[in-house]
Amino acid sequence: MTTSLAIKPSILSVMGWYCASVLITYLAAVAAYRILLHPLSKYPGPLAAKLTDAYSGFFAYRRRLHLTTWENQQKYGSVVRQGPNKLVFNSTRALKDIYRNDQMTKPKAYMAMGPDLTSYTVFTATDRHLHRARRQLIGQVLTDRSMRAFEPTMIEQVDIYLRRLLADARSSTPVNMTERSRQLGLDIAGLLGFGYDLTLQTEETNQFMLTMLEAGTLWSSVFLQWPGARRFRLGLILVRVFREFRGRYLSLIEQMIRQRTAMAKDAKHDLYSFVADALDDKSGGGLRQSDLWAESNLFLTAAGDTTKTALSGVFFYLSRNPDAYRTLSAEIRHTFQSGNDIRGSALAGCRYLRACIDESLRLASPASGTLWRELGADNDAEYHIVDGHVIPRGTVVGVNIYSIHHNPEYFPDPFSFRPERWLDDDSEYSAEAKRAMVDAFTPFLTGARGCAGKTMAYMEVGLVIARTLWYFDFEASPAPIGHVGGGNPAMGRGRHRLDEFQLYDVFTALHDGPYLTFRSREGARFGDMEI
Repeated sequence: MTTSLAIKPSILSVMGWYCASVLITYLAAVAAYRILLHPLSKYPGPLAAKLTDAYSGFFAYRRRLHLTTWENQQKYGSVVRQGPNKLVFNSTRALKDIYRNDQMTKPKAYMAMGPDLTSYTVFTATDRHLHRARRQLIGQVLTDRSMRAFEPTMIEQVDIYLRRLLADARSSTPVNMTERSRQLGLDIAGLLGFGYDLTLQTEETNQFMLTMLEAGTLWSSVFLQWPGARRFRLGLILVRVFREFRGRYLSLIEQMIRQRTAMAKDAKHDLYSFVADALDDKSGGGLRQSDLWAESNLFLTAAGDTTKTALSGVFFYLSRNPDAYRTLSAEIRHTFQSGNDIRGSALAGCRYLRACIDESLRLASPASGTLWRELGADNDAEYHIVDGHVIPRGTVVGVNIYSIHHNPEYFPDPFSFRPERWLDDDSEYSAEAKRAMVDAFTPFLTGARGCAGKTMAYMEVGLVIARTLWYFDFEASPAPIGHVGGGNPAMGRGRHRLDEFQLYDVFTALHDGPYLTFRSREGARFGDMEI
């Protein structure tokens, strides 16, 4: 008996050492293969990235993957291996080869982009035929014609935004433009999607969804970059605070959909009025397993949470570039006789306004990371060509938006806010240089999967900026709060530029500020705004 008991721990110890040695040998073999023998072994990049997607997942969690990618491309060149099976490029040729290629599709990791996604959406669809059908369906509400019909509703929300600024101007209260822009954008998205007023601008009831969206986009970004991290999702959901917000958020989405579906299809001009007859709202598994549920979950973020970055970026750069501020103010105030004259169609002639928006979108894109693609399953080719490189099947490729927007080959002095670069009469750039710049400008991506909401984004941002400058003057609030939004050497590598609007990459972007102080403009008639 004693001998038997003594032998068992010894056997267990030997088995433990054996299993450990097998595991170590396996990991060493995998590492050696990925570094030395893998089809992508010739491409430079960080050692950790060659070994595991956890490298990208780590920097995604730190919300600085866009900066890390840019730094790697400064170090290793325009093609960097950013995962065992990932290559990130930084050229206009790669943009065309990847995103204007019908044979390329999104990897399945995009199914992480939303809570409990079990159905493919216009954003996550890997099958190009499904994507095309969904794009045609969802895109109906985002056409020029549709947006003109929706414009009065949008202007109502913009006027609420302006009335709040007037109250702040009267009390000289600093305004966080990220917070205000986000509330406005999501209120507009709720109305455009399902005719539902979230009242984020005027009430506190649904403010919790802002916290939920921040957490949701962060973890979706981590899962997209490191699919293996999904196994940790259960632990995340079990966190009490997150679980509470998540439950309330999903209940709010359900309330939006049920309230709208109880109305006649054409009761409101919104997304539902276009898709009601085409999307499956049952799927045999209830509302939360329906196509309508899947599309609505992503519509709020895609249509609402991204415009906050475009707006906040314009306000940030105008407040720190007085010449641009004066030029744009003069254009708006000389073009329009009253605030009520500022409509979407009337903004087409405001060339400097469009230049300021485009330059801000370049410097602070709402999605500043890498939008991954791979060769579609319906193509039996063993390789494809990206920027002259033979890329084997199974490789995930993309162009990093932050990197290409700050590539001096296309944008000289890339970290400076220079709206003039977008004007046809700017003589500093040759015609060839301007064509290259336009080709590299991709805040809405390019090709068949380019952002369907481009028209909406330009209309919303244009209306807000133009109407704000008609009624108000503004400037950065006094320090220290007035410095919020910009970089600082104390913030570490890549965030040291004082006059660069700081984005935190969560697939879309998180940010804070700028804090601005507003003054009612002399001669502006606020009666036009029905205050």
